[in-house]
Amino acid sequence: MIIYSNEEGFIKPLGIKNLEGKHDLTIKLPNIAVGVFSEHLFNYVVKKYECQKIGELMQKRPIYILKYKNIEITFFIAGISGPWISQDIEELHSNGVDTLIIFGNCGVLDKSIEDCSIIIPNKAFRDEGTSYHYMPDSEYVELDDKYKDLFKIILKEYDFKFTEGATWTIDAFYRETREKIDMFKNKGAICVEMEGASIGAICKYKKLNYFTFYYAGDNLDSEEWEERSITQLANFDKKTRVPVLALELAYRIGVESIV
Repeated sequence: MIIYSNEEGFIKPLGIKNLEGKHDLTIKLPNIAVGVFSEHLFNYVVKKYECQKIGELMQKRPIYILKYKNIEITFFIAGISGPWISQDIEELHSNGVDTLIIFGNCGVLDKSIEDCSIIIPNKAFRDEGTSYHYMPDSEYVELDDKYKDLFKIILKEYDFKFTEGATWTIDAFYRETREKIDMFKNKGAICVEMEGASIGAICKYKKLNYFTFYYAGDNLDSEEWEERSITQLANFDKKTRVPVLALELAYRIGVESIV
């Protein structure tokens, strides 16, 4: 049983690490950040756009200031699992980030969902630990829909198919059992991943704006596990079309905040 505490944490974020490898709260990051879990997609974006390395998160994951159209965006490799992504969000926020767009791969619980198509989660079932340290016990986290309609417009413009529904967040990859798959499918979950509930809980706690979405990977709606494109380089040409969706959303959020 995880006990929720409403008190502030005893240890405070020290900020991202600067180029000398030291935590630095004086670094001012662009307030809108885009995070991707795939290292290969991250490197693809860094090569494609004008980027300046500004620092690092733990495990030497680089943070860049990325120029997209006429705005600057904080761009980072998101840490896989609730504990990692929660620390990322805490540290980025301590350096000025207040809006996060985070995307990555997920497994599908409905085989009709096409490989690499987009999934918009509307709530995340809490089958992990991190979210319980940021909000009291509940079955699921309602995920923020502030930017959902805008994102759907972008999906239409870029000709992306999408599915909307609940996600199941688990922090034990090898414990996605048949019993649990069936249970969460019956509750309405259409996909499974490792960070959604944690992202929702921490952003609610910190009062941050956020949007998270997925591109479909492996299939669990079958007699045997189907890998499909779970590995980072599988169907990579298709996947390279996904980051622009996050960057475009960041751009439109940024422009709207200026007007």
